[in-house]
Amino acid sequence: MRPIDRVLAALGFEEPDRVPRTAGFTPAMLEEFKKRTGATDPEDFWDMEVRSIGYAETRVKADFNRFFPLHVAHKIAHVSEWGIGHVPGSSHHFVDYVHPMAAFTSVRELDEYPWPDVTANYRRSTVPETIERWHEKGYAVMAWPPMANGSVFENAWLLRGLEQLLVDFVENKEFAESLLDRITEFQVDNCRYLANCDSDVLVTGDDVGTQRGMMMSPAMWRRWLKPRLAKIIAAAREQKRDIRIFYHSDGDIRDIIPELIEIGVDVLNPVQPECMDPVEIRRLYGKKLAFWGTIGTQTTFPFGSPAEVKRVVSERIATVGRGGGLLLAPTHVLEPEVPWENVLAFFEAIEDEAER
Repeated sequence: MRPIDRVLAALGFEEPDRVPRTAGFTPAMLEEFKKRTGATDPEDFWDMEVRSIGYAETRVKADFNRFFPLHVAHKIAHVSEWGIGHVPGSSHHFVDYVHPMAAFTSVRELDEYPWPDVTANYRRSTVPETIERWHEKGYAVMAWPPMANGSVFENAWLLRGLEQLLVDFVENKEFAESLLDRITEFQVDNCRYLANCDSDVLVTGDDVGTQRGMMMSPAMWRRWLKPRLAKIIAAAREQKRDIRIFYHSDGDIRDIIPELIEIGVDVLNPVQPECMDPVEIRRLYGKKLAFWGTIGTQTTFPFGSPAEVKRVVSERIATVGRGGGLLLAPTHVLEPEVPWENVLAFFEAIEDEAER
């Protein structure tokens, strides 16, 4: 099978010739990959079935300095096009954020904010030909709208601050509505465009779970996030009815899975096995929900032996992947503590299963 056929078969609950797979690498692990293999691109090296596309960088150079408190401004190493400050974190690629809207008190300040040009035509002019080129080569295309992170909620709290946004949900509803609606409209425009360009998988999602349950009550999620996510999905499906809607949230989000399915999500990522049992969720939802991920980056990858990695891969394919519905991947990017032998074992195990 061609890679794209393998992906679409798996996500459509047909059993492919081999379970498709992807993996993301942190900068340190990418350097390890280059050192070990002499290659530069893990996707090419392992011939991963999915290729990601996005927009060109912005040409706008906005000045966000006035939005940063003086006592932290000097620590900021990078400012995103959204105005979010990045401060180097405790180690490796980790960062702390400085929220440019933390001190806002009115909707008027949102009106005056230098919003990024994420819907500008010049930034997406090469998207159609890039998708066509990957399709001609036989790969599935995963489209990422150009946002700070996530779909709506994460973008909002990166701008506002997590604690303050949750307070806004209760005490400053007009402000929260306006902030979320602006971000939603960006997403609607871009997701409509990406679907119209014939993307195969559309990335949506927001981290709304912790490993002990939802970050907010299901009622609050329904009030603030569900209708906006539904609007984004509907806009994409108006352009391409069979586009696969991928939804990402770390943590335990079992409380909202039925409602995600209700509004059109058909691929769940990453299905974190440390707090959600992939086999149980497959039993509950059957062919309503495909899985993308399931191999733990808190457990199996860093702490298992190569034999354990292969055992877990084999079990996932035999249980969750029986009859299709599975794309295997680490549940997050591969961190520096993951032994190289476990990375090899992951890919080798999938090949071994296909040959049986």
